[in-house]
Amino acid sequence: MYSIQDVSKKTGLSAHTLRYYEKEGLLSHVDRSPGGFRQYTEEDMEALGLICCLKNTGMSLQEITRFVSLTHEGDQTLKKRVELLREHRENVIRRMQEMQKYLEKVTWKLNYFSEKLHAYEAGEEEKK
Repeated sequence: MYSIQDVSKKTGLSAHTLRYYEKEGLLSHVDRSPGGFRQYTEEDMEALGLICCLKNTGMSLQEITRFVSLTHEGDQTLKKRVELLREHRENVIRRMQEMQKYLEKVTWKLNYFSEKLHAYEAGEEEKK
């Protein structure tokens, strides 16, 4: 079992965010200690890992909530979940391709200005 502080340290999510995810139904049925403190299980940690993955790859919290809801509905929603993840994967691939183009442009500009800087510094050295 993990405390909310443990989970926060392991995931980088604030305690506020963890409570929000629970309130919104992204994490369901987080156990409580006799004193009322949240106790996260390995299963909760696995769910948080998927939530973070989906969020960090651009899926909205609304879509993640839908995915989690479908999961709770059982195997009859497998087709919908597969479709949702397939669509998300395609979106991630498109964004990665777009980012690759931007990276190439930035790299080209970096090389261009690095060469100009080198020539400028070489000219300054000759003046000394």
